[in-house]
Amino acid sequence: MTNQNKLQTLKGFRDFLPEEKRKRDFVIKRIVEIFEIFGFEPLETPTLEYATLLMGKYGQEADKLLYSFKDRGGRKIALRYDQTVPTARILTQYQNILPRYFRRYQIQNVFRADNPQKGRYREFTQCDIDIFNSESPIADADIIATSYFAFQNVGYPDIKIQINDRQILFSCLKSFATPRVNIFSLIQSIDKLEKIGKDQVIAEMVKKGLNQNKASAAISNILKAEIIPNLQSIIDMAYDLGVPKQSIIFNPTLARGLDYYTGMIFEVILPGYSVGSCGGGGRYDKLIGQLGGLDVPAVGIAFGFDRMVEAADYFKLIPQTKYNIRALVTVFDKDILPTSLAITSTLRKNRVQTELYPAFDKLSKQLKYADKKGIPFVVIIGPEEAAQNVVKIKNMKTGEEQKGKISDITKLF
Repeated sequence: MTNQNKLQTLKGFRDFLPEEKRKRDFVIKRIVEIFEIFGFEPLETPTLEYATLLMGKYGQEADKLLYSFKDRGGRKIALRYDQTVPTARILTQYQNILPRYFRRYQIQNVFRADNPQKGRYREFTQCDIDIFNSESPIADADIIATSYFAFQNVGYPDIKIQINDRQILFSCLKSFATPRVNIFSLIQSIDKLEKIGKDQVIAEMVKKGLNQNKASAAISNILKAEIIPNLQSIIDMAYDLGVPKQSIIFNPTLARGLDYYTGMIFEVILPGYSVGSCGGGGRYDKLIGQLGGLDVPAVGIAFGFDRMVEAADYFKLIPQTKYNIRALVTVFDKDILPTSLAITSTLRKNRVQTELYPAFDKLSKQLKYADKKGIPFVVIIGPEEAAQNVVKIKNMKTGEEQKGKISDITKLF
């Protein structure tokens, strides 16, 4: 194996060079704007947790995707799988510090030992929002509204929220559960209905141990389900909070595969972008109690941030500026360098994004460098300009130049 082959990322992991990182920053800025407007507070938790905290909280299938290992002290630890369970620990650990109705947003990377494919990675960024300690459908509706307007603020042309309730699933499927195939296993199969189709879901249920007739009947029962009153009240309040009626769609087959959901569940879909849902969540009233003995009801959503960036790029929502630098200050020689440094400092203090050329190269090379990076203006300060106490500003797009006093440099931008 050559050295070049060794210098690469692990499968399912990525580098983000400046152009791509700016795309991500654009999307994250738009999301955070809405989180803050809707009253959510920022939170961060460690990348590593004790494995016992994470195991058994997501269901058997998801447990297989945890990155877990022993550290040098022999402790079994794991990489963060999502941000909900670590936040549940926060609520238990800091219960005497946090407000009663804690509203938090968290934007960090999570890790899953999944099979990498388009739109799915082993390390990816999640944006979560949650409201804790409220059982009211008001909180559910507020989470839905925040999610809708966060996506709208990025600029997606169409946003659909598919919504269901785990209680609908439980009531429709409980008569079909068996000692071999419990209710949660049935729900995990139903969750794949839109993705793989009815026949394959039936085949999966049969493979798990369910009779084929029962498997078919279970799906038919779900498809006939109707909205229950609590879910309808959540939807109505979401409308009152400004979510358009055409954006919320009741989908009785929506299941959300994770075991800890107890009530309303929903996913955000972007029609025209076919990779899959770009966020999902719901109510989970028992999880925090399972962790620390506290009775803390909760509702929230995990945004699929990487998919959101890909979708924003797909819909051409991200400004097509390759670099954010507005001006390049040239450097001629050691005698004029202090003037170049002073001009750079003045521009930066006045919030003009400015790059200082880092070498004593010919002016032609410096101009070529600015052109290649797409920097729109070059500040030229050579011996002639320094003697007259002026600068030249070259517009790299038009080729036009204008002169001005060094003391008036900021007026030229």
